[in-house]
Amino acid sequence: MTIIEVEKLALDLPEREQATLAANLLNSLPGILSDEDEGIAEALRRDAEIEADPAQDISLADLDSHIRGRLR
Repeated sequence: MTIIEVEKLALDLPEREQATLAANLLNSLPGILSDEDEGIAEALRRDAEIEADPAQDISLADLDSHIRGRLR
């Protein structure tokens, strides 16, 4: 059976079964995220900071405005 045939069969499943299949396939893969550039650690640190002090959080519109101001 080819991947195309498997995909066709999977897409013919009801949504709930597709979701279960997708979750099982994803869970069967080895972890692919790495933190070689410390990007994940930085994102987690920033998330923890915002959780601790939600006043630090800014809206997307405010961020866009800030970026546009720096580009001028």
